[in-house]
Amino acid sequence: MAQVQYYGTGRRKTSIARVRLVPGKGQILINNQPLEKYFGKKTLEKIVKQPLVLTNTEGRFDVLAKVEGGGVTGQAGAVRLGISRALLQFDSEMRPALKRAGFLTRDPRMKERKKYGLKGARRAPQFSKR
Repeated sequence: MAQVQYYGTGRRKTSIARVRLVPGKGQILINNQPLEKYFGKKTLEKIVKQPLVLTNTEGRFDVLAKVEGGGVTGQAGAVRLGISRALLQFDSEMRPALKRAGFLTRDPRMKERKKYGLKGARRAPQFSKR
């Protein structure tokens, strides 16, 4: 019989995470590596686990995530959004709690592009009157 799976896609800055929740013992794998090994920082591990802790589903699902692009902080945020969206597929009753915590909002902040005539996105060349 086919195993039940829940999918969610998360994005932040230039990172994209494809997350799959499978009933299991609470193991979190990111790009086929354990969470602790992939991120290495406790703060990033905590960010990834936030939706599971909030909804009391920490030991019920194995999280399998494929992440690409961006840096580690953006990737952690993308995985968090992906987990939150996958949890909504599992149980839509969790929506108010996840929404209140801000886990369903895609963070729209991106790096601003460099403009011509400037040294960066907004940094202008030094001005001199004479």
